[in-house]
This record gives sequence, C-alpha cells and structure tokens, in this order.
Amino acid sequence: MNPGTTTAPVDPLELPPRLSAPPRLTQRHPWMLPVAMVAHRARRRTQWVRDAWSGGVVWASRHDASDLPVRVKQHGSLLLRELDPARMHLQHNKVTNLRLAARRLDGIVVGPGETFSFNRVVGSCTRRKGYLDGMTLADGAAGSGVGGGICQLANLVHWMVLHSPLTVVERSEHSFDPFPDRGRVLPWGVGCSIVYNYVDLVVRNDTDRPFQLRAWVGERYLHGQLRTDERLPHSYRVEARGEQFLRRDGRVFRRNQVWRRVLDRRSGEQVGEELVRTNCALVVYEPGPGVDVIDVD
Repeated sequence: MNPGTTTAPVDPLELPPRLSAPPRLTQRHPWMLPVAMVAHRARRRTQWVRDAWSGGVVWASRHDASDLPVRVKQHGSLLLRELDPARMHLQHNKVTNLRLAARRLDGIVVGPGETFSFNRVVGSCTRRKGYLDGMTLADGAAGSGVGGGICQLANLVHWMVLHSPLTVVERSEHSFDPFPDRGRVLPWGVGCSIVYNYVDLVVRNDTDRPFQLRAWVGERYLHGQLRTDERLPHSYRVEARGEQFLRRDGRVFRRNQVWRRVLDRRSGEQVGEELVRTNCALVVYEPGPGVDVIDVD
C-alpha cells in the first residue's frame, strides 16, 4: 500500500461532471477543436477588455529585479523525468520553454488589490518567440505542442501561493492522472493545466502587502520563490488526505482531498485549516502491485 493510502471507509464514487458526462463535441469531432479554441480565446479577450474598462480588476504587470526582503516560500521541481526514451527530446525542449516562460514571470510584483494572471504575464507560446514542441497532456494522453511543459511553471507558482495568504481565483487541473507517483514530491492534485489564454491560473492579493514571484531554470531544477516585504504572522502546511484508488466498470479512479493548515509563526500552534480541493481523476496507467485498488459499484 502506498503511504497515505486508505482503504476504509469507502464512500460512493461520485465522478466530477467532466468524467461522467458524455464525450464533448470536440472529442467526437476532433476537427472542430481549432474552432472551439478560437471561440474560447475570443471570449477570454472580451473578458479582459471588459475588466479593463470597468476597472474591477487591476492586473499585476510591474516587474522588480530586486528581491523583496522576506522569503515566504521556496521550491524546486525536477526538470527531466525518466519517461519513454522516444519522447525525451520533448523533455529537453520543455527546459527551453520553461526558461523562456520563467524570464517573463521572474520578478512580477502583485501589489495589494492586484490580480496575477499566468497567461497575461507569460503570454502566448509561439515559435516566433523561440518556444519548441514539448510534451502536452490532452484527454489523458501525452502528445506534443509548441510551448508544451510550461504547466510545470504554473504548478510551481500554485504550490508557493498555497503557502501564503494570497487568494486563488481560477485554477484548472488535469482531469486524468497520467503518471505513477515515482519520484513525486508534491501531493497529487495540486497541479495546474494551462492553455493560452482561456485555461489560466489567476491569483488575487487581498492583503495590504506586496508579493513578488521569482523563477529561474537551474542545472537540474526549475526554481521559484515567493517573497514579500514583511514577515508574515502565519505559516502554512499543505497535505493530502484520504488518498484512494477505486475501480468501477473496469476503470481506475484516484481521489483525495488537499487541506491547508494555518500555523501561528511564533507559537507553532495551528490556528485554522481549510479544504483546498477535492480531487477525482481517471488513472490512465496500470497501478503497480504496491497500490491497493478498491472495487466499488
């Protein structure tokens, strides 16, 4: 059994709408996908224009090359994973893509009342800007596309934000669990899906302090820091609970809950906790012999 995996009690498996609904129109007719993407992008551009005219959203856009003095959270994620050797060139291309995206994001300051949009800051990933074909995930299958792999940067930002008082306004996750947990550092279910410009990671600063994101690509890791100007009164611990693998109608699903505990920095005592996310996804690999899979009706 995997650490943290529980076999009892087993509640009824309620699938999220995206997994229980009939196939989408674009899944049944893939030729319509480009048309749908154009419509989604136009809708998001219209929303951005409306927000600008109304003044309801102030988008973070200022970069500062100097660090704010207090480090809130730091994390590094491994750049190259051991996957199919035939696809390793996509992994190396991903490093190039991450380096380009990290340069656009590095130093962005989210002031009080401002909102950070990953897509607005990083922009579209095009060949003209130097982006290469990297690995992408769509409908549970690995593919390739220009700019593939920048979701790793969004994952890093989201993980650091969860350890701060910033508010996550919008986040989309992959609806499939594509890879086994070999080498996993972060809890399953805290990642992000990014598609320019309509699948986004959006974070709002509801505090009276500025926050700064730093990001850079090292030899082996993608590095990130979240910084601010004064020491925060609280620290945060993010953990997965209730990890389960369930089999229904021949398909395996994975579910858990992601919780965040709030700790008083001076005393170390817990002063609050909140449920961040309930996850349920279709597993597209065969769970190993060390994973208990529970059969459910």
